[in-house]
Amino acid sequence: MSVELQYCEDLFRYQRRKSREVTVGNVKMGADHPVVVQSMITSDTRDTEACVAEVLQLAEAGCQIVRITAQTKKYAANLENIRDGVRAAGCDVPLVADIHFKPDAAFEAAKWVEKIRVNPGNFVDKKKFEVREYTDKQYEEELERIREEFSPLVALCKELGRAMRIGTNHGSLSDRIMNRYGDTPLGMVESALEFARLAREQDYHNFVFSMKASNPKVMIEAYRLLVARLATEGPDWNYPLHLGVTEAGDGEDGRIKSAIGIGSLLADGIGDTIRVSLTEDAVYEIPVAQALVEEAKNLPEGTIDESFAPLWNPFEYERRKSDLVSRCGYQLGGTELMRVFISRKKWDAVSHKLDQMGDYQPEIVLEDSGVMGIDPRDAEAINAINAESEPQLVTVSDGLDLAPIAAFRLLAARLDSRHVILLKDTLNPRDDDFLPTLLRAAITLGSLICDGIGDAVILQGESAPGQSLRLTYNILQAAGARIFKTDYVACPSCGRTLFNLQDTTQKIREATGHLKGVRIAVMGCIVNGPGEMADADFGYVGGAPGKINLYVGKQAVKFNIPEAEAVDRLTDLISEHGKWIEAPATRVEI
Repeated sequence: MSVELQYCEDLFRYQRRKSREVTVGNVKMGADHPVVVQSMITSDTRDTEACVAEVLQLAEAGCQIVRITAQTKKYAANLENIRDGVRAAGCDVPLVADIHFKPDAAFEAAKWVEKIRVNPGNFVDKKKFEVREYTDKQYEEELERIREEFSPLVALCKELGRAMRIGTNHGSLSDRIMNRYGDTPLGMVESALEFARLAREQDYHNFVFSMKASNPKVMIEAYRLLVARLATEGPDWNYPLHLGVTEAGDGEDGRIKSAIGIGSLLADGIGDTIRVSLTEDAVYEIPVAQALVEEAKNLPEGTIDESFAPLWNPFEYERRKSDLVSRCGYQLGGTELMRVFISRKKWDAVSHKLDQMGDYQPEIVLEDSGVMGIDPRDAEAINAINAESEPQLVTVSDGLDLAPIAAFRLLAARLDSRHVILLKDTLNPRDDDFLPTLLRAAITLGSLICDGIGDAVILQGESAPGQSLRLTYNILQAAGARIFKTDYVACPSCGRTLFNLQDTTQKIREATGHLKGVRIAVMGCIVNGPGEMADADFGYVGGAPGKINLYVGKQAVKFNIPEAEAVDRLTDLISEHGKWIEAPATRVEI
């Protein structure tokens, strides 16, 4: 994809993307409206009382829009009772019906709720992982079939004043899209644009887009490409964007992965509404989402007068090509692992217990590294480094009034690529609560890593040495820069989920958490399950109530396993494929 496309007006100065206004019930998004926070309930849609209680709990927590799954027309019909119960309680939070596979459920849901979410990958198209070539004629025939199914829903939403989300998921692209565009951000964008064109044929514009994926790199690239493509379509294609990382997981890892994906885009001025998807009770998503919005909004903005076209392709990840340098017994740059720096003060606090710290090891002491700190706006300093015959280790100086993302992008743009860059999460460390510190570090470091910038990192915002190191390694893992532990892709629970996701995810972690570099997906149902298996080594997917299907890659290999046996069968499967090792006698947590 050509880098001539632009996804934001200035990579070095924040400017929010200008989108049109979309109305969802009493909530307006896009234009100059603040970013809207959403979530999704987990109760069975047929259980009116439980659904109403959960919607009210989310609204009380500050959730501004609530999504509810509608698997079938029968489920969708009960949205009337849920809506009535919520309104009777004096709550006017807009409701959204989540539709997959069943167009008739969408038509029913549109009668009762303020917004319909459709997934272009499965609204009409099917996903059977079939490999076939589509002629142009066959492709157009498929598009005509989509028009016949989708256009009446557009007409109904327009008549009733409903909003719509055209929500592409990386894990559920249709076979038609996969075979023409591949399992790519381009395929995600094209899938959504097909549906948008059908909506526009009826002069319907009250819709938003989303491009969700469990891999933050894929998600970021897809949203950037979508924004760039919308701009080329014309100024009236400025629809709002809903941001989210699917299957982010739980705990610290889930918050970090969400911050990398969502926060990186918000920091570039992209996004009008967000949902943080955690494998936890939905109410815990709201404070994380609210804090993400605040952190992205409050990044410092110093003056950068220069403008540079990026030397990296923002639509296709590639690590910046630096030369190798040696520091403190480690090689940095090139294709070497991204190394972890630590301050002398923190080193002194942990050096006596390195054998107790497991994988969270400090590698290079900052003060011993010979790193050169500069202001990237200083042309004289840049020229002096570029004049050096040998590659240098360079970072941005502390204390500057610059947003770290902009500062390191500017450094990468002006510095010869042979020089090695040490990334920092903040240029002005301050005492703060752990959540904002975590989010700020993940946004900054994750965004830069996903740009391909950086050969080493130091986390300065967290003062506790052990916690600082753990957070550093977890950010590197979530950004795909350094895999040092088991990687989990775990979806948030919803009304489609066929088992207790939180309990099951914890059981799988306990059984497999020592398998470094193995990626395991835990999916409550088949909506995204098979698709996300493509990014995982093994998958645990709800197939029917009380029954589990196990996957290797995206291929289902074991079916209808009783839930009580499924975790053991998963470990057997991992062993069969040569990726099982016995757990060490003790495991260290920092």
